[in-house]
Amino acid sequence: MSENVVCTGAVNSLKEVWEKRIKKYNEDLKREKEFQLKLVGIWEERVSLTKLREKVTREDGRVILKIEKEEWKTLPSSLVKLNQLQEWQLHRTGLVKIPEFIGRFQNLIVLDLSRNTISDIPRGIGLLTRLQELILSYNNIKTVPKELSNCASLEKLELAVNRDICDLPQELSNLLKLTHLDLSMNHFTTIPPAVLNMPALEWLDMGSNRLEQLPDTIERMQSLHTLWLQRNKITCLPETISNMKNLGTLVLSNNKLKDIPVYMEEMTNLRFVNFRDNPLKLEVTLPPCESIDEEEERELFGLQFMHTYIQESRRAGNQVNCSTTLPNSINADG
Repeated sequence: MSENVVCTGAVNSLKEVWEKRIKKYNEDLKREKEFQLKLVGIWEERVSLTKLREKVTREDGRVILKIEKEEWKTLPSSLVKLNQLQEWQLHRTGLVKIPEFIGRFQNLIVLDLSRNTISDIPRGIGLLTRLQELILSYNNIKTVPKELSNCASLEKLELAVNRDICDLPQELSNLLKLTHLDLSMNHFTTIPPAVLNMPALEWLDMGSNRLEQLPDTIERMQSLHTLWLQRNKITCLPETISNMKNLGTLVLSNNKLKDIPVYMEEMTNLRFVNFRDNPLKLEVTLPPCESIDEEEERELFGLQFMHTYIQESRRAGNQVNCSTTLPNSINADG
């Protein structure tokens, strides 16, 4: 019996030794595999960085990273070594996200990532205090972070054709230099308060949204000279629109307008309007042109049409005023 005990003890000891050896072997194998994967990752990043360096050009004194129709779903972290870049132009690359380290590119003036599949804007975007143009049209963005308001030098912002953006954070009214804003082809149902309070805004496109009315506070945009509102569901214009003294271009085609209000006669700086494809009540015939050149230049539903319509409407006596009652959050200053 003692021999059996000795034999069993020896077997158990041998088993324990082999289990330890196997465990150590597996751990060594795992570390080796992790090390190899790390080396592969480092190598791939170096290869990617080399490829990116080849895409860097100089134009008009700017250092630009330019990539078109090449697959770059992600950008390697080694890209931070090219922090001298002043402009990114990445189009149709399949890029799915803006890298979190974007804030380290303090020299960026233009960030153009249009026509990709980006779904989020990282909060680090707010670190780009020299950024003047941010172009993110034709992506899958749903929300805009309030940190974007820290981009104090921003002059141009394009978020067109993201489809699902329906609001902007109030903080964006702090973009004191923003003059150009494109929000077309999204899901806005009204002009956001942040936009109404942008002091320098000159050009605004909110075409192809879901606007049904314009706020009375639209007159706040005193610097605005161009307003695109085509392909919405606007049924009436507020009287305060006549206080926009700098407005020169107003596009209202493809809406639900039934009348052109009399007070639009007061908008003496208007140089171009478009009321095409609205269910207007009156049928208006413009007076004949005096020359062929005049006929070619005349827009059928343009400025002359507007004045003729208003005259006909005044004679018919069927003018209807339009005013809107909006939430306090829109009517309040700031």
